[in-house]
Amino acid sequence: MSEIDMSRLLSDLQRLAKQAQAQTSDQSNAANAALQQNQHQSFSHLLQNAIDTVNDAQMHSAKLKKAFEVGDPNVDLPEVMVASQKASVAFSAMLEVRKELIKAYQEVMNMPV
Repeated sequence: MSEIDMSRLLSDLQRLAKQAQAQTSDQSNAANAALQQNQHQSFSHLLQNAIDTVNDAQMHSAKLKKAFEVGDPNVDLPEVMVASQKASVAFSAMLEVRKELIKAYQEVMNMPV
């Protein structure tokens, strides 16, 4: 390669490196903004989202059960059983979290001031 090709190649590589660095910086800034937004969510909002997710799983399970009962050919038994078990596990997990929250609340309320 001649001197001109080498210098042109070097300048192209430097330009590409700057572009990659700018993209990485933009992605990092977006990730930091998303993290800060998540940190500002209140506990009650997170808890409500979890409850809504469990409710959605239960509603989906009930919908699949009903479709299977009426003979919908697009719904098969394993799909119904898996959805039912997912809803059951999600509800059980939510109950355990509730139990632990109540215990924590009671401990805080029993602390001397």
